Amino acid sequence: MTYSANHPEVCVFETDIRDLAVGTLKRTLALKKRELGLLAGCPPCQGFSKLRTLNGAVEVEDSRKDLLVEFQRFVDGLRPRAVMLENVPGLAKDRRFRSFCRWMEQVGYSGSHQVLNAADYGVPQRRRRLIYVAGLGTTIHFALASPQRKTVRDAIGSLPRPGRSGDPVHDIPERRSKRVLSLIKRIPRDGGGRADLPAHQQLECHQKCDGFYDVYGRMAWDDVAPTITSGCFNPSKGRFVHPSQNRAITMREAALLQGFPRRYKFPVSKHKSAIALMVGNALPPSFVAAHARCIRSVLTAREKPSIKA
Repeated sequence: MTYSANHPEVCVFETDIRDLAVGTLKRTLALKKRELGLLAGCPPCQGFSKLRTLNGAVEVEDSRKDLLVEFQRFVDGLRPRAVMLENVPGLAKDRRFRSFCRWMEQVGYSGSHQVLNAADYGVPQRRRRLIYVAGLGTTIHFALASPQRKTVRDAIGSLPRPGRSGDPVHDIPERRSKRVLSLIKRIPRDGGGRADLPAHQQLECHQKCDGFYDVYGRMAWDDVAPTITSGCFNPSKGRFVHPSQNRAITMREAALLQGFPRRYKFPVSKHKSAIALMVGNALPPSFVAAHARCIRSVLTAREKPSIKA
């Protein structure tokens, strides 16, 4: 398991969350109600995605949406002092989330949510996400944005060319047809896109499509990257072409743009798409860390004894 390989000191339950009893978690970690400082969760976002819901115009039935109810079950059983939840902005329109927020208020939590951009918190990537934070009997504030953004150059500009770098995650080979490779070579460096090409040089399917202009686009060195998705290894899925080299970004580059540490381990024995799925579905570490530090400061302040004159 990838998480365990990188964090061997952490207790991990390798099971479906729906099959895990709250009591099992409490016994294993020797926890009592109200002892846990923070419970954080990220229910799968696919059911709430604007692509699947036509930007919120339709209700999509997806069993993964009900995992929000499972998260509520753990809040109920643990009653942590603080709660943090992350998902796509579309979550705010879902009846389950509205019901969850009402329930949180009823059991004593003061909560609020905002749609924030990970690029404002040290992540070299444009990624809008809904963050919900709540405190048991106290107000939790959102972390302040960073005054300076990290760019694509900051994240991957110093990496060697892939192939013989010695990093197996960076060196996974890329295979493209001659036609696609020829198209990539013609895309202008440093932020160019397929729309910059004359019509006769574009793929026929692109000429018929009005939209998705990031497809076969290059990233720009001195800007943040677009949202890193599970399709980030495929130029046909978005602006995932390297700023200056004629290839899609590597899995190491994708991980760095998502905010993972340089030496984070991924199972290279699996297909590239498996790593891309893990990277693209992840919550950027520095994004969540900023809010976790803010929550810790609030909880720590409450623990300090008051000094009477």
